[in-house]
Amino acid sequence: MRSGILAILLIGVAVLGYMSIYIVNPTQQALVLQLGRIVDQPKTEPGYYFKYPFIQNVVYLDKRVLNLNMPPLEPISSDKKRLVVDAFARYKISDPVLFYQRVANVQTANRRLSTLLQSSLRSELGRTSFVALVRDDRSGVMEAIRKDVSANAKELGIEVIDVKIRRADLPDANSQAIYARMQTERQREATEIRAQGEEVARRIRSRADRDATVLVAEAKRDSEITRGDGDAERNKIFAEAFGADPEFFAFYRSMQAYEAGLQSGDTSLVLSPDSSFFRFFKDPMGQNLDPAANDNGSQGVSDRSPSLASQ
Repeated sequence: MRSGILAILLIGVAVLGYMSIYIVNPTQQALVLQLGRIVDQPKTEPGYYFKYPFIQNVVYLDKRVLNLNMPPLEPISSDKKRLVVDAFARYKISDPVLFYQRVANVQTANRRLSTLLQSSLRSELGRTSFVALVRDDRSGVMEAIRKDVSANAKELGIEVIDVKIRRADLPDANSQAIYARMQTERQREATEIRAQGEEVARRIRSRADRDATVLVAEAKRDSEITRGDGDAERNKIFAEAFGADPEFFAFYRSMQAYEAGLQSGDTSLVLSPDSSFFRFFKDPMGQNLDPAANDNGSQGVSDRSPSLASQ
């Protein structure tokens, strides 16, 4: 009988000891409640702690950094553009007592914090242009939103660590319209650049054609001048040669006339044997003809031999 009572007492002591001890993990912080009221300081360090059994209970709160994912919003920017914004926040419970008194649990805290974040996003993006949000000052906009949400979340015992905007874009219909407008502008700029390039090309071709014409004309002019100088020099040499030995010059011109006139071909010459053209055939000196023939011969040499030579 005594052993049974002792066993019951031991079991009761063990149960009371078990119900008097609670454990706080490194990822947790605990509040001790007595009849719904907080009766002790929050336990934020890991370890074993004691409480009164039956009349006190323990509420555990997360000590880690928590994430709050929001559904996409469609705020309007300062330049009257409707945006599609996807954002999230990271926070932790900084004041467990205030957190429990205001929201009691994480689910309620997420709903309250989501409302604050949506309000802050709409307010801040309403003062920000689309270009600033997407390109110029995105980090500044996110920091301003974080500060605004954090100031309001302090009343809930929450510290907002970070607010990030994953995506900030235009709706599909607006994106297509903007893309079409940008494409039209790029095509217009391309057409203008091509027109400018064609204008420059025509100007260069015109200048090149003009320069080529000038160069050809100058080259022809120089060639004619050179040819004229050569002809003058040749005539001068012939004149000097003729003046030095008129008889040899007459002989040389007659030989040229023979070479030009007696070439094989279809041309026929009908001449008198006494013609001055053949005077060097009868006399190497070209003087064995009668005076009339000599006169005619000399006339023939001076008049006709050059024409035959030229032929």
